[in-house]
Amino acid sequence: MSPRRAAALPDGGNLRDHLIATAGRIIAEHRTAGLTVRAIAREAGVADGVLYNHFADKEELLAYALCAHVGQVERDMGELPAPGTGTVEDNLRRYVGHGLEMHRRIVPAFVGLFSQPRVLARFAELGEQDEDWRDRLYGYLRAERDLGRLAPEARVGAAARMIVGFCHETVMSALFQNGVPGPAPAPEAVDDLVAVVLHGIVSS
Repeated sequence: MSPRRAAALPDGGNLRDHLIATAGRIIAEHRTAGLTVRAIAREAGVADGVLYNHFADKEELLAYALCAHVGQVERDMGELPAPGTGTVEDNLRRYVGHGLEMHRRIVPAFVGLFSQPRVLARFAELGEQDEDWRDRLYGYLRAERDLGRLAPEARVGAAARMIVGFCHETVMSALFQNGVPGPAPAPEAVDDLVAVVLHGIVSS
């Protein structure tokens, strides 16, 4: 059987980018559980072996595809508030809402890879090159502290980790219990988180 011809590449892109984009699209639509080289190749319109002309192995392709998927989700999410604008309280609500929605879109793609640590390790190496939502959250809090809108002794790193943990736990708990990320938490839950981050839990 003769090899299948490569699908027409959009915008004059090269085959390697086409394969990454194809795998990223499959991940976005169907997650990663059971994803095979054959499925990626068929969707891309190429012979199975073509993938190995551009990637060392399936793990490398999946790592790049995950990066592409995460990057596309982040680009689709829109802008976050800049330091010094609005109120810190309202801005943190937006950061929490952004983080929750981002986790709902991204985390399901990783569930099928928990048994493939090599893919996750490669993804972590690639992801270190870019600033992600957590970095922007930490940078925002640090900038607000520098502007004097947070206390000079504010432990912004711990505050950022608290917000990230809330988003992660909310989505992961629903995903493992029900197989889907679940609905967004009630606004009151976000309000409570923001209140604790800004004001703590010790009575004044």
